Amino acid sequence: MPAAVGMVEVKGLPPALAVADAMAKAASVTVVGYEKVSGARYTVIVRGNVSEVEASVDAGVDAVKRVNTEEDLLLSHHVIANPDANVVGVLPIDYREAVEEFNLR
Repeated sequence: MPAAVGMVEVKGLPPALAVADAMAKAASVTVVGYEKVSGARYTVIVRGNVSEVEASVDAGVDAVKRVNTEEDLLLSHHVIANPDANVVGVLPIDYREAVEEFNLR
């Protein structure tokens, strides 16, 4: 079964760490990486089955809202249930050797 991909984009490294931790703990997903988009913008990326990825993204969104700040740190979030093979091959969203021991698929 193809693995869904979930992403949460935030402003700042501490919120990105809070999001990644919450996403990993909330569901049976694998954190496959993060991207520093620009400046202080980070996207945390997880893979797994659709329902687990959806639960994980929801937990990440909730986590960033609890980060102590006066600024809104959540920039965007999205789940793709079945990413096309071309997308998986080109973008940094696939399982890789560094996360293989955590691969839950």
